Amino acid sequence: MAPVLSRSLATAPLTSLPFNNINNNRKILNLRSAFVPPNGLRKGFSCSGLRWKLEKRGGRVGFRCEAGVAEKEAPETPGEKFEYQAEVSRLLDLIVHSLYSHKEVFLRELVSNASDALDKLRFLSLTEPSLLGDDGALEIRIKPDPDNGTITITDTGIGMTKEELIDCLGTIAQSGTSKFLKALKENQDLGADNGLIGQFGVGFYSAFLVAEKVTVSTKSPRSEKQYVWEAVADSSSYVIREETDPEKLLPRGTQITLYLRPDDKYEFSEPTKIQSLVKNYSQFVSFPIYTWQEKSRTVEVEEEEEPKEGEEAKPEKQKKKKAITEKYWDWELANETKPIWMRNPKEVEKEEYNEFYKKTFNEFLDPLSHIHFTTEGEVEFRSILYIPGMGPLNNEDVMNPKTKNIRLYVKRVFISDDFDGELFPRYLSFVKGVVDSDDLPLNVSREILQESRIVRIMRKRLVRKAFDMIQEISESENKEDYKKFWENFGRFLKMGCIEDTGNHKRITQLLRFYTSKSEEELSSLDDYVENMGENQKAIFYLATDSLKSARTAPFLEKLVQKGIEVLYLVEPIDEVAIQNLQTYKEKKFVDISKEDLELGDDDEVKERETKQEYNLLCDWIKQQLGDKVAKVQVSKRLSSSPCVLVSGKFGWSANMERLMKAQALGDTSSLEFMRGRRILEINPDHPIIKDLNAACKSEPDSSEARRAVDLLYDTALVSSGFSPDSPAELGAKIYEMMSMALGGRWGRAEVEGETEEAEVAEKDAAESEKQVIEPSEVRAETDPWNE
Repeated sequence: MAPVLSRSLATAPLTSLPFNNINNNRKILNLRSAFVPPNGLRKGFSCSGLRWKLEKRGGRVGFRCEAGVAEKEAPETPGEKFEYQAEVSRLLDLIVHSLYSHKEVFLRELVSNASDALDKLRFLSLTEPSLLGDDGALEIRIKPDPDNGTITITDTGIGMTKEELIDCLGTIAQSGTSKFLKALKENQDLGADNGLIGQFGVGFYSAFLVAEKVTVSTKSPRSEKQYVWEAVADSSSYVIREETDPEKLLPRGTQITLYLRPDDKYEFSEPTKIQSLVKNYSQFVSFPIYTWQEKSRTVEVEEEEEPKEGEEAKPEKQKKKKAITEKYWDWELANETKPIWMRNPKEVEKEEYNEFYKKTFNEFLDPLSHIHFTTEGEVEFRSILYIPGMGPLNNEDVMNPKTKNIRLYVKRVFISDDFDGELFPRYLSFVKGVVDSDDLPLNVSREILQESRIVRIMRKRLVRKAFDMIQEISESENKEDYKKFWENFGRFLKMGCIEDTGNHKRITQLLRFYTSKSEEELSSLDDYVENMGENQKAIFYLATDSLKSARTAPFLEKLVQKGIEVLYLVEPIDEVAIQNLQTYKEKKFVDISKEDLELGDDDEVKERETKQEYNLLCDWIKQQLGDKVAKVQVSKRLSSSPCVLVSGKFGWSANMERLMKAQALGDTSSLEFMRGRRILEINPDHPIIKDLNAACKSEPDSSEARRAVDLLYDTALVSSGFSPDSPAELGAKIYEMMSMALGGRWGRAEVEGETEEAEVAEKDAAESEKQVIEPSEVRAETDPWNE
């Protein structure tokens, strides 16, 4: 019985009931309430496991809760226990056809199983040397047979007994390697360096990806008998029998024979295909892997020399030696390259690193740099990273994170090189290398790296090491190495300014730009800050389409005159990258092509006087140009140009506007919105501006002055990096001004007058020649000379 939690009237709230007044002022209790039972309330009632009691107090009626806890329900009767059932054939079909994305991984899985068997034997032989017997060779041999369409994989490992065959191959998802490791852990015999690969217990069944029948013949050194396990694809049963054929007996180990499907027979029974798969997936397995290959050799054979015509046959025929090429079949070691990442970096020479890089990634140039490291702690892995000697030839590779440049191994078995930013961000996709870990969160197919905290930690450490390697190149004495690196991969790092805000501090140290003081050699941001003047509070930059246009831009005039250095951003990605950085060493980046440029040493009195003097001109020019400009003001940045057109503080610059217009899929509707306002700045010291100032005051309605203002704006538009709306109209204005300027100069009018007079005289002479009549040649009807 649950304990009763009684509540006193003082503490428990009473549920009041309303009264109805009748003629005699008698108070009648109205019992029509939602929670009150219809059968009355004489002693109380029960509801939802609670006991409510009717009480009167001070002329009021209320209810008190006596029981706050309901009685416990009766205990449930124990149910009947059932075990999950599975349709074995359907389960095998899912494992084979839904788990793996590539058929070729079957060889990786079977070779890994063979490697585990060899590792187990090696480990157990430390305490039981008799297990090795007379044959101490630990190796794997793979023999394809194109004629019969089979592949035979033989190892000299630990083998299996009949019970182990049933337990390991007859039970799906039963990993013998996992059980072995668990037993070692329980006995505390597991060493720190174990090379066992298996985890899930389904890798063996990948054989049915390409095989319609699989035969496993195995002999354990702990058993005197050899057993054969046979199974057919799409079947729910298997057969185990004892091997009685003396020719098929094995001294020790396991032999797996795959009878390939008709569709896969011609592809996977080819010896060259098998060798390429071994080199790709199992090249760094710690045991030798031999494949059956066709080879050729040159041999000398003796030929009898036939007598020539007319010669007598000699009693003893002379024999002549001849070299011929002979083909034969023999075993060839497929995994010659050793995993140098497993060695101590101090013991590996630079030539070995370069040779490994060329073989692994099929490169012909030596890498610019490499780094070999081991990380320990929460995540343990070994890695070698390389900076290639040449950048990608295809620009699409710059934006594509799937470059297959990082090869992931688990216990020296290749897992994948198809990553989408899991191990390296896109802007570092040019880094090549290998990563080998003993324990990674893989899917059962061992092809997909799962997203987890361990992967994020691994990615963070790989990125840090890559930056260390690049930083080492930048600080080396040979400046040509980093210059070569920047030419090939500078775009990648600039993209990192946009995509990776967490590593801005590392990236900015590696950036290089041309500047107004260093137009031939690239300069770092550290060099720029070091050369800044005392009064300079910002890092100035100018974004253009080329180095030549940057040098001649009107925005630079006053800054160069004052000795202020300006960064030249001449690549399309530069301006966006700098805008994402915003600051460097507490110095803001300032675009000198935008309004409100502060140089820090202005003469305020002179500036105020100049503004007052040219205030009327600015208003007059603004009236002429209308909505083309937001305003007209006196410039602080010009010294030789008459005017310049600057962008608004929050709008696109001329360079950015040009880039956005060039986008193949750009949104033209947003151009007007993002273009921002344009401000025309005039140079009060230039003769043209002084002439316009005089025209403004004396002849403000002059048509020539108006045309000069229009041409001035169009010229400023082009010289400031903008594109004119109508190039043809601009050309017509220039031609008109040229005609006005050149009209009558160099005596053109006098020459034209003389030419016209000569042409008139020639014309008159030609007409008179046509009217001349020779008397001797004309005979009239009434010729007086004939009479």
